Amino acid sequence: MNTPSDRLRGGLVGFGFIMGQGHAPAYQKRAASHQDVEIVAIADVCEARRAAAREAFPGARVYDDHAALLDAEAKRLDFVDIAAPPSEHAPIALDALDAGCHVLCEKPLATSSELAWAMLDRARQRGRTLFPCHNYRHAPVVKAVRAAIDSGAIGRVHLVTLQTFRNTHARGTEEWRPDWRRERRFSGGGIAMDHGSHTFYLACDWMGACPEAITARTVTSGSYDTEDDISCSLRFPGGIATAHLTWTAGFRKVLYSIHGDRGGILVEDDRLEVSTIRDSAHRSYRAEWEVSRFEVPSAWMDSSHVTWFASLFEDFRQAIQRGDEGGQEAEQACRCVNLIESAYASAAAGSRELPLDGRAAGVPQPARARGPVSLRIVRRDRP
Repeated sequence: MNTPSDRLRGGLVGFGFIMGQGHAPAYQKRAASHQDVEIVAIADVCEARRAAAREAFPGARVYDDHAALLDAEAKRLDFVDIAAPPSEHAPIALDALDAGCHVLCEKPLATSSELAWAMLDRARQRGRTLFPCHNYRHAPVVKAVRAAIDSGAIGRVHLVTLQTFRNTHARGTEEWRPDWRRERRFSGGGIAMDHGSHTFYLACDWMGACPEAITARTVTSGSYDTEDDISCSLRFPGGIATAHLTWTAGFRKVLYSIHGDRGGILVEDDRLEVSTIRDSAHRSYRAEWEVSRFEVPSAWMDSSHVTWFASLFEDFRQAIQRGDEGGQEAEQACRCVNLIESAYASAAAGSRELPLDGRAAGVPQPARARGPVSLRIVRRDRP
């Protein structure tokens, strides 16, 4: 059992859908099971959401905004978890870091590269951990993809495709602007800003590198000032990744494929298929594949992704213990913002290929979500 001194004391800023349905239940469960975290303060600009916060955490002190929370609580806090709209991420994070708190921040890290790198620079200056909520990395099926790539079964990865289909934008709480994702002043952009981070960090993880250039096209429907469809291509030193994200699909689904020189991986929500070439004639019509199919329950239909948060928080906790104030997760979050920003610039320039910002250069080692991977074999085919 952990003693009170071992517990991380947290403050929550923004008690909307993802905090109320995703982060908060996971904190409650972890506080009961591990006793290594305690939520002591919460801030939200909406009175109805403050009431919801009081109900969820009766012992926490609740404030009208993050400034009031930090003024009263900073000396008693270890970290601040930010789940306000993206336009507020940078000012809240910078204030929290200046107050001496570690920061866990929802994606995207910020709405511009300048702000994202400023957050990382401030974290390093203050010796505090800045950590993004890149929760797709913690989906069990994505962990299984990582394990399959690491096994060497498909060889060197040179092509990745990522498709995210949604029939509408994710809605916020009814009490405060449920359609804020369609208002650029709050969201910073449309589906690219909302889902682009997930797409780009997975592409970089699976390619094992950072892209050199991007080409993109966006489409905006109706009277909104944010796009609901984006297609883009990323050029890497050793291959390419293509992505299509839309809020106009007829169903909700993720479809990913990862292609190597010895085989490939296909992901359709919870279903995983690994194909490996059985002989050396892999570019010949004579090639034969061994195909393994798995079910990896990952609860993709639950948009709160509450079941993934424990794994993410554990990585954040360990980063704090390591003194990792500006590690590869934070750097990759900054690169994701740069990619989103560059995608918008490419689309505005008639889908011209644009080189990526110099500060986003470099070849990171793929970030790994911790935890065991459990696979249940459904069928093995030998064509």
